[in-house]
Amino acid sequence: MKPVKVGLCGLGTVGSGTVNVMTRNAQEIAARAGCDIVIEHIGARRDNPVCSTGDIRVSRDIFEVVQDPSIDIVVELIGGTTTAKELVLAAIRNGKHVVTANKALIAEFGNEVFQEAHAKGVSVAFEAAVAGGIPIIKAIREGLAGNRIEWLAGIINGTGNFILSEMRDRGRDFADALKDAQNLGYAEADPTFDVEGIDAAHKLVILASMAFGMPLQFEKVFTEGISRVSAADVAYADELGYRIKHLGIARQTAKGVELRVHPTLVPYKRLLANVDGVMNAVLVKSDAVGPTLYYGAGAGAEATASAVVADVVDLARTLTVEAKQRVPHLGVQADNLSELPVLPIDEVETAYYVRMSALDKPGVLSTITQILSEAGVSIEALIQKEQPEDQDMVPIILVTNRSVEKNLMAAIERIQALPTVAGEVVHIRLETLG
Repeated sequence: MKPVKVGLCGLGTVGSGTVNVMTRNAQEIAARAGCDIVIEHIGARRDNPVCSTGDIRVSRDIFEVVQDPSIDIVVELIGGTTTAKELVLAAIRNGKHVVTANKALIAEFGNEVFQEAHAKGVSVAFEAAVAGGIPIIKAIREGLAGNRIEWLAGIINGTGNFILSEMRDRGRDFADALKDAQNLGYAEADPTFDVEGIDAAHKLVILASMAFGMPLQFEKVFTEGISRVSAADVAYADELGYRIKHLGIARQTAKGVELRVHPTLVPYKRLLANVDGVMNAVLVKSDAVGPTLYYGAGAGAEATASAVVADVVDLARTLTVEAKQRVPHLGVQADNLSELPVLPIDEVETAYYVRMSALDKPGVLSTITQILSEAGVSIEALIQKEQPEDQDMVPIILVTNRSVEKNLMAAIERIQALPTVAGEVVHIRLETLG
């Protein structure tokens, strides 16, 4: 069989990792693909000193790669959603298969990209777009194809997980832990995408679309970051037997699908609660197999390159297969995608951690619990801390049973209006993941 020729666009961290992995493991890759796979053409604005391109043709104009008639598979690793989208669509229109690690492109424009690919009879593979080197796309789309997936929850952003781990283990506040993450290269100078949950939301919508067989709907994901999580809340959660993790959660209910990214209290005995540092993990609950956990490096040059190369191998194996016989992009045939409604966050039901500062006098606590009761919110646990010296206010920490969000928020609004309660009433969602 003739060699499969790859055109690589982008020679940054993941691009250089891909060159190194494909060069180093060429023999193993060929044995698994049934043919040699070679990088024939690279499009990059500049060279990368951490990898050697050898005799590979290098063009400074990345669009020369997608116009190269010898290329079978285009690998897009430039990032962003403007030039990258133009590049991917150009490759598809030239009849080339595509591999991408671009979660933003897939989450925001995947429906359009897949439609174009379907029309041209080519495939777009994106394993590296979610959780780096963890093969979670293949697991959901293929390994669990015989299951009805009920829900999934994941730590899918290593930067946020590192910050929360530092806050818990070292008692640091958010700003201090973020600065350390930036110094170590885990967070960008502008960390918004990571700490405000946008990166995790991109990944969640991809996982949810495959889990529930529905179109990508990034604009409907509820997204809340970790910048408002305090060291006090991390400590109180630990005292109650929980750890705070920044989770992406997707759940199919009788009313619709939940798509939400937010800080979440998780019981400390759960495996997901013990995923620390920059590592990623995704827990999937299915009807036949039950819960399955996927853990590993969520970023990094060669970890992500591992997923990129796996996609290249998959495509190389199916180059001569008719399009209708390949694995569908989102796991189900395009005409069978379901128009499931996405629930607004107000309609989501979960448990909550609630913290407030209240006047230490008789009747205050009973008033607070009465307001919660009238809103249909029941209390599972309560801690009232000792009154600090020279202060009239005491911290009160509650854990509620499962409640509809709009009911809790209505109660919080009433509680914050009490003259005996000072400042903001903090609430963090809680999931037992049972």
